[in-house]
Amino acid sequence: MKLVIAVIQDKDTHRLLTALTQEGFRATKLSSTGGFLREGNTTLLIGVEDERAERVLRIIQNTCRSREQLVTPLSPMGGPADSYIPYPVEITVGGATIFVLDVERFEQY
Repeated sequence: MKLVIAVIQDKDTHRLLTALTQEGFRATKLSSTGGFLREGNTTLLIGVEDERAERVLRIIQNTCRSREQLVTPLSPMGGPADSYIPYPVEITVGGATIFVLDVERFEQY
């Protein structure tokens, strides 16, 4: 058995959960916050049999896309803030960060 931990952007959550449910997979949804942009993310915990783990990864790959987003950088720490003029910067966000762990024991009551 495997435990797939997928950290995805909130915008992809509904679409991914729908795709997983249609294939018969269950997921536990946790709200999380990213460290870089400090925006909302969703972390999904998906328990799956070893032979079906690749299918889960394909669903995530096909559902969670990266996208471009404009952000305004924070003022530099310790520098003169009065001369700092923030300009929006385009960065790539989204996609998925996935961890696949072996599960030694699984019980459901």
